[in-house]
Amino acid sequence: MRLPLPQFTTSDRSPHHIAEVIETSTAEFLAQCLDPEDLSFPVMPPFGSWVKSTDEESGNQVYAVVYHATTMPIDSVHRARALGLSLQDLREQQPQIFAMLKTEFRAAIVGFKQQLEPRSTTLYQYLPPRPPQIHQAVYHCDAQEIVEFSEQLDFLRTLLQINGTPQEALTAAAIRHIYQLRHGDRPWLVKAGRTLSILLKDDYDRLKVILSQIHP
Repeated sequence: MRLPLPQFTTSDRSPHHIAEVIETSTAEFLAQCLDPEDLSFPVMPPFGSWVKSTDEESGNQVYAVVYHATTMPIDSVHRARALGLSLQDLREQQPQIFAMLKTEFRAAIVGFKQQLEPRSTTLYQYLPPRPPQIHQAVYHCDAQEIVEFSEQLDFLRTLLQINGTPQEALTAAAIRHIYQLRHGDRPWLVKAGRTLSILLKDDYDRLKVILSQIHP
């Protein structure tokens, strides 16, 4: 029987509220996507997309980039098996399937926003003193937040050092996403390319791979 995450009803929940932290560490967190109200799978956040959560003790808003996502059975003993049915057939014939699966994603922390005064905040592109706590809400970042955060490009160094993921593909995906949100801001893209060339000055092959995956 499914043990659902504690969560708000869809009507009470912000559309940007997509997940909840279930494992946390200094440099990253693991989040479980919240279950939709209808018979469908939770929406898996795109590779290289931006999410945020909060360290409640300090009030810092923590920014992170999604680098790995999975959908799997809640029961770790039994694996899902092919049924040969469409999603609509599953809804009609095997609706319990949707209650037996979970979607999780890992996000690498790339910086944080600190509230200094009631109307003053400062962005930092390095690890915060503490990551979000267990059961903290995780939200999609809105476009303006990402544009503001990406004025500086120190976060690219972090993306290039994340273990357990194709670093070049992740860096390219994050840059593509920001470039779209900036509505084709060519000077910013050139600045990002120059930053990468400095960070990877001794590794031309990696630089070439990243640049080949960025399509302005």
